[in-house]
Amino acid sequence: MKKMSMKKFLSMVMIFILATAMFAGCSSSGKDDTNAGTGTEGAKTTETTGEAAGSTDAASAEDTADDIIAAYIYDGEIGDGGYTQAHDDARKMVEEMDGVSTLYIESVSEDTAEVEKVCEDFIAQGADIIFGTSFGFQDGMKESADKHPDVIYEHFSGYYSGDNYGTYFGKIYQMRYLSGIVAGLQTETNKIGYVAAFAIPEVIRGIDAFALGVKSVNPDATVEVTWTSTWNDAAKEKDAATALVDKRCDVIAQHQNTTGAQTAAEEAGVWGIGYNKDMSYAAPAASLTAPVWNTGIYCKKVVQAVMDGTWASSAYFGPASDGVVDLAPLSANVKEGIAEIVEAKKAEILAAGDNDNIFVGPLYDNQGNLVVEDGVAMTDEEKLSMMWLADNVIGSVE
Repeated sequence: MKKMSMKKFLSMVMIFILATAMFAGCSSSGKDDTNAGTGTEGAKTTETTGEAAGSTDAASAEDTADDIIAAYIYDGEIGDGGYTQAHDDARKMVEEMDGVSTLYIESVSEDTAEVEKVCEDFIAQGADIIFGTSFGFQDGMKESADKHPDVIYEHFSGYYSGDNYGTYFGKIYQMRYLSGIVAGLQTETNKIGYVAAFAIPEVIRGIDAFALGVKSVNPDATVEVTWTSTWNDAAKEKDAATALVDKRCDVIAQHQNTTGAQTAAEEAGVWGIGYNKDMSYAAPAASLTAPVWNTGIYCKKVVQAVMDGTWASSAYFGPASDGVVDLAPLSANVKEGIAEIVEAKKAEILAAGDNDNIFVGPLYDNQGNLVVEDGVAMTDEEKLSMMWLADNVIGSVE
């Protein structure tokens, strides 16, 4: 018989107690309403509000007692059509693995104490690995990781590290560059708008890659940035996009979690470039394309390493050739001839792997300063800490 850890034993006891209580309170149909409205089915997945939640019956509890449990913390709702839904797609890929169960919780604030409490609640439910999917989760996750060396923590987009704490991100800027080519060739006004969340390196790197893509095909075009100071606020994102349209921007790109900016583009009769997932369903008349995430590819490898006992802390920053990032299919709205240009550049980027030539000097910021010398390629470390805007960007680092 497989030896069971104390954590697994306690988790099974908790699940059995909950299952017994639910059986006592169920109607004659025998159905449990614990997961009502979550959009998930079966015993392998549980949405939690921070309190212990378990399988629907004792039999399913026995089936999953020895599973590796992977838990996900989201800052938004899985129905946002963008960022959180993309991460939940990753969770579903992990859930399909043999011997793996998943937990998740939506709409968690970036407050350190709240994030730490969510981690503690997941651990009480037997979590072996916790994925945190928002930049601001890192402090709370690190606090919890320091107290639980036997639990693995993987944080998306952060920079902390530790024996049981790793980070993961992808070179989405490579796909941002491609979407910039699309925008630069599509615009008629030579004014492109960009709705952005926070002035942190992750966002700035994406803006600059997009702007460099624009410049590579249309040196007369500018990219104007509006900061929203929020990741998840569809109404605010929509208002920001509308304000950019009022400035004659005829393409609206974004680094936001929802489809608000794309909706604004559609209503205004201009073009839109989404993010995280293909957002064409939300704005079919406006949509051109979108840089998208496929983080499930990475998450599955991590969970398998945990199962194999080979996991080690790392700071993953993978290229498009790994499959973790991609570009959504170009829509029928894209002008004739653009697709061929984008496909040729995409093939070049995929062949280059980590060694793309997107951030190669001479590069100037929008204050006229030379920030990358002629012929010099920025290192990954420099890309991960960049805090300047390219010379064809209108805006400032706030």
